[in-house]
Amino acid sequence: MIKYFFSTEKEQKHKKEKDHSDKQHPLIDLRDAWKTYRTGTVELTALMGVSLHICAGEFTAIMGPSGSGKSTLMNILGCLDQMDSGTYYLNGNDVNNISQEDLALIRNQEIGFVFQSFNLLNKMTLKENVELPLIYGAISGRERPRRALKALEAVGLTSWAQHRPNEVSGGQIQRAAIARAIVMDPAIIMADEPTGNLDTKTSRDIMDVFNQLNKKGSTIVLITHEKEIAAYASRVIQVEDGKILQDSSNRDDSKPEKTN
Repeated sequence: MIKYFFSTEKEQKHKKEKDHSDKQHPLIDLRDAWKTYRTGTVELTALMGVSLHICAGEFTAIMGPSGSGKSTLMNILGCLDQMDSGTYYLNGNDVNNISQEDLALIRNQEIGFVFQSFNLLNKMTLKENVELPLIYGAISGRERPRRALKALEAVGLTSWAQHRPNEVSGGQIQRAAIARAIVMDPAIIMADEPTGNLDTKTSRDIMDVFNQLNKKGSTIVLITHEKEIAAYASRVIQVEDGKILQDSSNRDDSKPEKTN
């Protein structure tokens, strides 16, 4: 059982403030992770003894070609899938062999997801889409609009709050998806190829949003196959054939400049 997921909102806020303030706090501690997928008699080992840790405040890119194991790694880190063997501590909690109910609570309260395909509901306004994690998190109806608008403001979409996804650009849709990811004030933002469906200029704009969030203290894990996108991160982990080939830091002067 993950104790503090069932504590009061005040206690959860205190816990998160403590975690965010401690830059050495190991939000992610993954050790010797193995994962094999089986289809009939065919086996594919996607992760082979992967170990890594990510501390609070880091902006980490996990980069690799298609089939390298990077998406499987994100699924493990994001509690969307479970390892065959290994240990995983998320924000100090052992998340191995816990119930699906607890995993759902972790995904709602600890992790904000941003996907390549946006995953917004077209029948809802941007504000209503951003409110969805708050509904699942049992946040009061009075509090939800305030938090949603605050998240939309953080990504520059206040004036578009009442528009639906089919009434805005692809870049604005992805900004709304980022707002949805941060609205619960999660410990970690996980972005899986967030610029994959965007043009070059819009991709830069979206990465600037992630940069600003990171500067304000957000911990970001970015999955990408593009070197230009990985260059925005302060740390790059290269994955190939289910193993980590390289784990390196990006120098500040090597990062792309902010666009206007």
